[in-house]
Parts: sequence; structure tokens; C-alpha cells
Amino acid sequence: MESLVRQLYEIPGKIIMLHDGEYLFHEGDPAKYFYIVRTGQIFITKYASSGRALSLRLATRSSIIGELPLFDDNPTYIFNAIAQSAAEVYAIEFPVLQSYLEKRPQMSINILRIISAHMRRQHTKFRDLLLYGKKGALYSTLIRLANSYGKEVDGGILISVPLTNQELANYSATARESLNRMLGELKKAGIIEYRGHLIFIRDIDYLKEAIQCENCGRDVCNIE
Repeated sequence: MESLVRQLYEIPGKIIMLHDGEYLFHEGDPAKYFYIVRTGQIFITKYASSGRALSLRLATRSSIIGELPLFDDNPTYIFNAIAQSAAEVYAIEFPVLQSYLEKRPQMSINILRIISAHMRRQHTKFRDLLLYGKKGALYSTLIRLANSYGKEVDGGILISVPLTNQELANYSATARESLNRMLGELKKAGIIEYRGHLIFIRDIDYLKEAIQCENCGRDVCNIE
């Protein structure tokens, strides 16, 4: 997939630098740009009217964001994009991208492949959220984080990205208090432990069995 994304750099655009916590765009903003993440990490988040947040993705190098309104008549962004760390993105104006796609059918096919893969990942996340309850949502999030950022060390998997409990709660669509309790249960059972600010998963098979994991591969089962 990364090789398909690299072809998009042939299209004229500009580089935007973001600092930690800076918004790239807000939900409801007029959509003007298609973005490719060059460095850093960017949360893709949806806010409810109650103020609760649902984090949908942690976009990293070669991830595309802001693509969904590309062909709308009056495009607006439907999510929020917030830098989780200092980040750099490549921004291509929608009309410029559309012009290139009209002239290059193969590039259009590649865009469809990228968006199709992205939608498949999102559908599996929603499946886990809906079918397996709060625990399933947390377990699914931990598995996806392990697939995206896990390093196999000492008989387990260390998730190399530090995340607060609130951020984990946002991915799991649950209150932080409930998440704290579930993490405590996993820690007491020896399924996970903390190493500094990082989560170390000692028994990922336990998490997979609990949500009847289909082992659909890291290209689908990830947090990106």
C-alpha cells in the first residue's frame, strides 16, 4: 500500500508542519485538501454533542487522511484531525488531485484501492465495538495497537506508543472509569503490565480468544 501512496507525491502540493496537539482540520470545516502523513502521528476523532470522543485512527507515515469528501459537491470534513506529536503532512488541493485522477486512470484505481482498504479496516473496528461490548472494544484496540506498534520482547509484545487511559478510552468508546477498571482486571490476571508509560501485553492470545479474533492480518487489523 505504501508504494501506491508514494505515487501521489507526483502531484503538486505543499508541506504543512504541525506541533503536538494542533488541529489539521476540524469536523465541519470546508474540505480543501487531501493529506498524506509524512512524519509523526495524527488522531482521527469524532466528537459527540455530549463532549465524548471516539478515536477512529492513529494515522502515521504514508497514511492518507481527509479523503472521504473528495467528490462531494460542497465538501466538509466529517472528522477531526489532531497531531498526537509533531507531524508533517503533504497537502494536495482537491481540484488538483481530481484533475490528475481524470487524466490518469491507473492513479484513480490506486486511490480506490487505498480507500477500499481503509474502509475495510474501519468496518472491522465497528464490528468489534458493536458485537463484543466494552471489554471487546478494549481488547480489539490493544490487539490493533500491538499490530501497528508492537515489538516482541521478553515473551510478550510491548506497544511502543505511549497512550493515556483517556486516549485508550476514546478508542474503545467507553468512559475512562470503566476502562481503568478493565485495565486493572487485565493487569491483575497477568494479561498485561505497564513498563513506564507503555503497555506490555503478556498474553495476546487471551485477548484474541475473548473477541473470537479472525486473524485477518495486520494490513486490516491495525489502528491506522
